[in-house]
Amino acid sequence: MADIPATPVPTELTLKKASRCLEVVFADGAEFRLPAEYLRVHSPSAEVTGHSPGEGVLVTGKEQVGIERIEPVGRYAVKLVFDDGHDTGLYTWQKLYELGADYETKWRRYLERLAEAGHERAAPEPRSGG
Repeated sequence: MADIPATPVPTELTLKKASRCLEVVFADGAEFRLPAEYLRVHSPSAEVTGHSPGEGVLVTGKEQVGIERIEPVGRYAVKLVFDDGHDTGLYTWQKLYELGADYETKWRRYLERLAEAGHERAAPEPRSGG
C-alpha cells in the first residue's frame, strides 16, 4: 500500500462527465484521475465492502457507469451519486487518496477477480492513475 498522509486534503475535485472520471488534486501535490467504474466497484458502502471484515463483494457490469453528481459531506468526505442509482458510501479524503495511490494494484486485482468469476468486461479499460 502506498504511503498516505495522515489527513490528505483535496484542493480540487472535478467531475468529468464525458470521460466518466473524477479528477482529484490534493494539497500535497498528488493528482489522481479516477474512473467512475473504479470508484463504483470500490465503493466504501456496505453493499460493496460487506457487513463484516473481509466480506467484500465483486461488483460486475459497471463498465459504462457514470457519476451524476458529487455531494459534499462536512469537511471530510463526498457522496458520489452514480447513474445506476448507487448513492451510499462516503468517500472520505483518506479513501479517495488511497484509491488514487493504489489504483494500479486495486485495478489489477479487480480485473483478476472478474476473470476468476468468468465475467468479461464490455468496454476497454479506462485510463487513469496518478
